Amino acid sequence: MTNIPVPEDCGAAIDTIRMEWGGRLLILGHHYQDSEILRHADLIGDSLELARGAARATAAERIVFCGVRFMAESADILSHGQRAVYMPAVNAGCPMADMADITQVERAWRAVTGLAPDWLPVAYVNSSAEIKAFCGRQGGLTCTSSNAAKAFEWVFNQQKRVFFLPDEHLGANTAHDLGLSDTAVRIYDPRAWDGGLNAESMKDARVVAWKGFCPIHMVFSPIRIREIRRRWAGAKIIVHPETPKEIVRLADAHGSTAQIIRYVAAQPRGATVFVGTEAHLVRRLADEHQARGVNVQMLTPSFCPNMAKTNLRNLLALLREWPDAARVKVPAATAADARTALERMLALG
Repeated sequence: MTNIPVPEDCGAAIDTIRMEWGGRLLILGHHYQDSEILRHADLIGDSLELARGAARATAAERIVFCGVRFMAESADILSHGQRAVYMPAVNAGCPMADMADITQVERAWRAVTGLAPDWLPVAYVNSSAEIKAFCGRQGGLTCTSSNAAKAFEWVFNQQKRVFFLPDEHLGANTAHDLGLSDTAVRIYDPRAWDGGLNAESMKDARVVAWKGFCPIHMVFSPIRIREIRRRWAGAKIIVHPETPKEIVRLADAHGSTAQIIRYVAAQPRGATVFVGTEAHLVRRLADEHQARGVNVQMLTPSFCPNMAKTNLRNLLALLREWPDAARVKVPAATAADARTALERMLALG
């Protein structure tokens, strides 16, 4: 974007532009965004809620996605090319999504299906459009942390096994939630020959999970949880399922961003709850529930630098200029296959 003058009160200027556009403009904001950004969002949600919102946005001409790139790609895919999708910070990526590229995944698919039969791929939406398209082509689907269990059951109901990517921890935790033993889950390491797997180790496998992770959810430790148990009797702890399984199993509960929000809202007056997820959301929950006497604390402070790349200045600059460089456009062939995977996910409800 050009170096245009930016008003001192960016918020008021954004409001003016939004009123001019009316229903022709839809601004989507992820829960991990700063509150000053979310004030301008027409819809605030986790990945699943925002994907649904993008799919329903038939009246909008333009969608602005305040989040990270894989989310904006999904919005473009679900718009069928009928709406232009933009990002204020087009360089806001996702380290987890970058941990599985299409060349690696196709190699892994050949290895896994060569070692044992009956697999379907399931891609966490925190993945590139190319990975989603791969899943669509292979008969699989995408999922979010909200509906990962439904996606796994969809595969199991077809008498198939789950090849899950790119998050090892969501894969392992979802399998455990469904009653599978740890021995039924194998980890595919893209740095090792055949992912470190062999035919013998794959005999009883029901899930193979890619060795990827979200840095934001890797900072929590058993030591911190034991400290909380010692110092805050009766306090509750909830974490995101992208967190390693040893942390999840020490916590009182785990769930998607939307599920975390509901869990905190259900706590009674006087409760203390420690939340293990991105700090912007935890701060907002603390502010929202302070008045009713619920003490919301960070399990450990953890910030997503990519989410923080969106700010009022670049949001306003986007709304004033609409530069081509800020548009997110998935190639048609990739979008068609990726849409198949996303629509299978949305059909799960």
